[in-house]
Amino acid sequence: MKSILTMIITAALYVSFTLPALATEHLRLATTTSTENSGLLAVLLPPFEQSNDCQIDVIAVGTGKAIKLGESGDVDVVMVHARSKEDKFIADGYGVDRRDVMYNDFVVLGPVNDPAGVKQTTDVVTAMATIAQHKATFVSRGDDSGTHSREKQLWRAAHVTPEGNWYLEAGRGMGEVIIMAGERKGYTLSDRGTYLAFSGKTDLQIVSQGDSQLFNPYGVIMVNPKKHPHVKDQLAKKFLDFLVSDQAKALITGYRRGGEQLFYVQ
Repeated sequence: MKSILTMIITAALYVSFTLPALATEHLRLATTTSTENSGLLAVLLPPFEQSNDCQIDVIAVGTGKAIKLGESGDVDVVMVHARSKEDKFIADGYGVDRRDVMYNDFVVLGPVNDPAGVKQTTDVVTAMATIAQHKATFVSRGDDSGTHSREKQLWRAAHVTPEGNWYLEAGRGMGEVIIMAGERKGYTLSDRGTYLAFSGKTDLQIVSQGDSQLFNPYGVIMVNPKKHPHVKDQLAKKFLDFLVSDQAKALITGYRRGGEQLFYVQ
C-alpha cells in the first residue's frame, strides 16, 4: 500500500514539475553577434519572456546567416542590420512586417600607435584607403554579416580590392574579431556597441568615426507564415510589438557599458 502511495505522489510531482515546462512556448530568434556580444539581449529579452510565459531561443550569427535561417524557416524572427539584405528577404516573400528597432554606428578600430596614420584622415573612405595603401593588417569578419557587408561597401567606395597578406578574413563573430585584431596590432571595422562591450579586453582604439556612411540601423522581421506555416506568427507578432514599445525603448536606451550608451531608438 505504501509503495502504491509513493508511486502516486511521485507521479503527481512529476506532472506538476513537467506541465509548466511543456506549456512554455519557444520563439526562435536569429540575430547578429553584435546584439549578443554587446550584452543587450540579456537585458532586453527576459521581460518579454516573463510576461508571455515563453522562452526565446537565440541563434547569434552574422546577418547573412540569420537571413538564410529565416529563408529556410528554421527561425520565427530575424533581427539584423543590413538593409539591402533585409529588403531582398521581404521582396522574395520570406519576411513580413519589418520594424525599425534601434541604431548605433560603426567605427574603425586600430592600434594605439596607429601605424597607418588613420586618425589623420577626415572621412571613413579615406581611412580605409589609407589602411590599404600602408598594407596595414586588417582583420575582416569575412562572414557575410552586416558588418562585413558594410566593410565591403567601404572598400568599393575607396576603389580598393582588399587582398594580400595584410588582409585577414576571420569568419568569426565581432567580439572574436576585435580580440584577434588587437593581438595582431591591426585594424578592423566594428559596431560601436560590441567595441564598448569588449573595450576592456583589447588595446584597440577608435581611429575613425562619425561619418554618415557608418550609420548602423537594426531591423526586426517576422518570417512569413504563408511561406513556412509552422512559424509561430502570433508570438512573433507580440515580440515585434514589444521591441518597438515604450518598455523596450527604455531598456535599449538605458543599456550602458562603462557609462556609455550602446544603442539608440528613433
